[in-house]
Amino acid sequence: MSKKIAVYDTTLRDGTQGEGVSFSLIDKLNICQRLAEIGVDYIEGGYPLSNEKDVAFFERIRELDLGDSKVCAFGMTRRRGLLAADDPGMQAMARAGTPVCTVVGKSWDFHVTEVLNASLEENLEMVGDSVRFLRRDSEIVYDAEHIFDGYKVNPEYALQTVLAAAQAGAQWISLCDTNGGSLPTEISAIVHSVVEATRGYDLRIAIHCHNDGDLATANSLAAVDAGCEQVQGTINGIGERCGNAD
Repeated sequence: MSKKIAVYDTTLRDGTQGEGVSFSLIDKLNICQRLAEIGVDYIEGGYPLSNEKDVAFFERIRELDLGDSKVCAFGMTRRRGLLAADDPGMQAMARAGTPVCTVVGKSWDFHVTEVLNASLEENLEMVGDSVRFLRRDSEIVYDAEHIFDGYKVNPEYALQTVLAAAQAGAQWISLCDTNGGSLPTEISAIVHSVVEATRGYDLRIAIHCHNDGDLATANSLAAVDAGCEQVQGTINGIGERCGNAD
């Protein structure tokens, strides 16, 4: 049976990290309008606390008729030591008033302990608290950053981060090959594991691939074949380092 695969465009966020890429506010609004016209399901607009231009984007985008396309605000999980309700980043995402919020969190135990300087349990609490806070008003996409790298060294903990978001009510789990170094066979096997681990929850799985190994599109197709129902990418594959799925 055929199934609908949602398209999630991150040109206005991930794409802006490409070398030589710089969008004005009008550029971002025009690109968003064109993406909606061609039927893109989800359009990620950026981080509403990062700069004045992105704050203005989320205010102005409410004036556009985007049809069935949904605009997404993007941000990190809450900071350690704060409740989500008290975190400025969480508050900014909530104020953006978008129908969808995309929350990125750590799924590699190495990054939890060495980058966040948090305990593994505290990171799980950060994920769950952030999703619960934002899901009151928005559809939630949880971006499991570096999950393929994390799964290869500690599969149990990588899955725990996904389940923390699932238990908190996320509608989507986006699996991110953030380093762009995975092979299609690895992508397929790990997607299968996540699909099985989350089978009892009312959510769907997405894929977000970077192109450092020149495999972002191939990896995305492998992920769809393994059960993903949303593909994230950018127009012409622009993005940080070697870019994203095209």
